Amino acid sequence: MKSTKDIAALLDEPACEHNKKEKSGCAKPKPGASAGGCAFDGAQIALLPIADVAHIVHGPIACAGSSWDNRGTRSSGADLYRIGMTTDLTEQDIVMGRSEKRLFHAIKQAIDSYHPPAVFIYNTCVPALVGDDINAVCKSAEERWGVPVVPIDSAGFYGTKNLGNRIAGDAMVNHVIGTRDPDPLPLTVQRAEIKIHDVNLIGEYNIAGEFWHVLPLFDELGLRILCTLSGDARFREVQTMHKAEVNMMVCSKAMVNVARKLQQKYGTPWFEGSYYGITDTSQSLRDFAKVLNDADLTERTEALILREEARIRKELEPWKARLKGKRVLLFTGGVKSWSVISALQDLGMVVVATGTKKSTEEDKARIRELMGEDTVMIDDGSPRALLKIVHDYKADILIAGGRNMYTALKAKVPFLDINQEREFGYEGYQGMLELVRQLALTIESPVWEAVRAPAPWKVRNKEKDLFKSPHPNLIMPDCPVRHPAGECKSAPGGFVPEGEGTHALESAALNVIKEVNNG
Repeated sequence: MKSTKDIAALLDEPACEHNKKEKSGCAKPKPGASAGGCAFDGAQIALLPIADVAHIVHGPIACAGSSWDNRGTRSSGADLYRIGMTTDLTEQDIVMGRSEKRLFHAIKQAIDSYHPPAVFIYNTCVPALVGDDINAVCKSAEERWGVPVVPIDSAGFYGTKNLGNRIAGDAMVNHVIGTRDPDPLPLTVQRAEIKIHDVNLIGEYNIAGEFWHVLPLFDELGLRILCTLSGDARFREVQTMHKAEVNMMVCSKAMVNVARKLQQKYGTPWFEGSYYGITDTSQSLRDFAKVLNDADLTERTEALILREEARIRKELEPWKARLKGKRVLLFTGGVKSWSVISALQDLGMVVVATGTKKSTEEDKARIRELMGEDTVMIDDGSPRALLKIVHDYKADILIAGGRNMYTALKAKVPFLDINQEREFGYEGYQGMLELVRQLALTIESPVWEAVRAPAPWKVRNKEKDLFKSPHPNLIMPDCPVRHPAGECKSAPGGFVPEGEGTHALESAALNVIKEVNNG
């Protein structure tokens, strides 16, 4: 189990400009508020996209069952990460002291059944409380079967999801990165006129396969990605991250400690960027060329940006006319709290407010830069608070995570999922086309007009009540009492058949109402 000193060291992040050597260094949850997940959830969600590794959750089955596959990452090959593995500890295992033995046998079963290149062990609250030494078990298993077994001590009670992200990154730096050199560049991809540069992306999770929109741009520029930690990654790629010439930090909230430690240990420079929106995508490509200090790469990068921006802006033109001026409430966190703003502004949309519950001070500074000093930043993600913002600022759509979907739908507000559960990729130039398409489909859906209108049966009943006679025999002013057929002289033909006068009046009244509504 981690000591208080170990946890304090992880919370003390010198790479954060606002660091104060305490929990307030990053946004901390208020008492009684949702923290967005525990440390175990943060550690597992950060490393689960490494697709060929056996991920074993050491703890009760609920820890694995409640967290498995909750990040919509995609893999281009291996799919072992899709199999949820757990030691499934019970009360008997704890009382009888069998939890370490169960872990040892679980590692054996995973190696025998799936032959993975490595096994990751995630510690949870129960074994941490009873004092299981997962480091010793992992070391013994690695010596026994010759397969790397990496301990990730991430008990949920250590802290928030963000702390778990850092624990996972720390485990990679301490146990995996630097244990292997990259493969030689294949002769088939070498180009005499272009120098190939090796780079890493940290905090890129390939949600819904969105990084595949950006990957062809790297190939064209001659940037070989050694590893994307951890979207669509492989264990052997993580091992080689120390050989990169530059690291790009995609989500500073998650693994800034990895970038900092790689710079300290191996001298690898790093910068922060995003691939959401045209402007940020172009800037990130420029930053690679700037840090690498390659004049030829800079020239080719500018040519690529000029070509791609012209192409995508032309394709976006018909969509922008449909979305220009639409008002958006964006409630997300981390890098998306400012990078998606840039993407929406590229489309001519107005962001009325943005969520900052999981954002760093650097994220908030970028938001102010994009939206102005008086921008509305939301820390309270309760349904009441969100719907008040929607109403006060007349937002046309709520863009948020899946947990806010039913809040929006119950309030009959258009909703678009932007977090990890989504099924559409929005990164890069090509991702902008998908983003604008989903926005238009959501806002313009005919369902909103239908659900906001009163129910047809309520309208019909209200109209009938409005013209209902106070006397059952009253049919019209000049013939107030129903007479036997033939005695009412006010109607054409000299009589009104019984019951027809009432239906005629109701029909006429309904026609008048329809004309008023249509007019």
